[in-house]
Amino acid sequence: MAVACSGGRDSLALLHATASAARDVPGLAVVAFHVHHGLSAHADAWQAHVERCCAAWVKQGLPVRCMVRRVQCADDGRGVEAAARAARYEALRDMAREAGADRVLLAHHRRDQAETVLLQALRGGSAAGLAAMPREAWRGGICWIRPWLGHTRQAIDAYIAAHGLAPVEDDSNDSPAFARNRLRLAVWPALTQAFPEAEAALAASARRLADAQAVVDQAVTGALNGLTDGAGALDAAGWADLDAPMRRLMLVKWSQCGGGAGWSSSWVERLANEVPALLARQQPARWAALGVSLYRGRLRFDSPGGGQPAPAACPAEVVTLSMPPDGMLRLPAWRGALHAELVSARGVPWSALQGMQVGARAGGEQFQAGPGRPARSLKKQYQQAGVPTWARAGPLCWQAGTLLFAPGLGMDARHWAAEGGPQWGLQWVPDGPDGSTDTGLPPVLVSR
Repeated sequence: MAVACSGGRDSLALLHATASAARDVPGLAVVAFHVHHGLSAHADAWQAHVERCCAAWVKQGLPVRCMVRRVQCADDGRGVEAAARAARYEALRDMAREAGADRVLLAHHRRDQAETVLLQALRGGSAAGLAAMPREAWRGGICWIRPWLGHTRQAIDAYIAAHGLAPVEDDSNDSPAFARNRLRLAVWPALTQAFPEAEAALAASARRLADAQAVVDQAVTGALNGLTDGAGALDAAGWADLDAPMRRLMLVKWSQCGGGAGWSSSWVERLANEVPALLARQQPARWAALGVSLYRGRLRFDSPGGGQPAPAACPAEVVTLSMPPDGMLRLPAWRGALHAELVSARGVPWSALQGMQVGARAGGEQFQAGPGRPARSLKKQYQQAGVPTWARAGPLCWQAGTLLFAPGLGMDARHWAAEGGPQWGLQWVPDGPDGSTDTGLPPVLVSR
């Protein structure tokens, strides 16, 4: 079990509580993940403090150890706070993969949740934003868990006092440069003086909004699944027939399925207005800033950033690889990853994803689009399916000498699994602009 630990009050208490509980579970070890941001003059001291705490607790019989990652937090235009958060979660993901942990505990508590609701409201957040932080969420193959989201700060302080813990104090918490600090220092005292139950009420609203959002997500996801093909392209005509609120919600969800964090409300509004008009004129279009094109009545994703991998990113050699149990086969030389997901049809047995040959197109490849249909040249299959050039980027996969998977087309019918059995499809996921591959999907669970 992994715990993200800065050394501050909340995370140090959570680490100690988790390690104490793990002592009674045979074979369970706890790993403290500490991220050194390098933004404070005290960063080295904070790291040393977490390491000392872990060492002291080991002597007391607690099964805990410490891992550290140092990150660079260059401001990319979103602000130092956002850059640090992105770097921190990427470092936590890396440590989790290295440690073999698929669950990471975070120490957010009820006041953090209430503050998040207010911040989202002040930023004009959506229902999903106002639902604030989920108690559990799968992202990048990791389950992020906030076990203390319903606990008060006072309860955590009481735990610290009871166990004699000595957390560090982050001096940046007093800086008004950060929005959360301004809310915490200037707004929260006045709010709770006027409304003593504000924390509990806001946290309760977040829970109810999260429930409502889950229902909305199910409806939108169901509608989206009915209008997308195996390559993730969206039937624009079917989408345009829906009412305006559903169109906007589906665009948000579809943009997230493309591997990004989702589009701004202005972009969603623009596409919701422009695409129906373009369809009426049967006019193709491309929005380079989003990496999205309208072609033959379908909205399709380019690779992130609006481009496709450079030829240098496509290795000439063919290598033999197997899909790991988490369903994510990373190919750094190709700048992306092959993601396996359970499908109801047109998939292959898990065994077909073991010992695959992976490489670039060399010419002359044959792809069979369905049972009983002839295998035709890959070029003709792409043309017939209307797959644009930029959607064909990515590696091909072979099994037993015949094509298994082609980006933009899916799985070759010669390898499809028998009906009624479990089957998997492949999806090519290019790296994002920051070099990360994150589908936001839970890991594939393979029955052994």
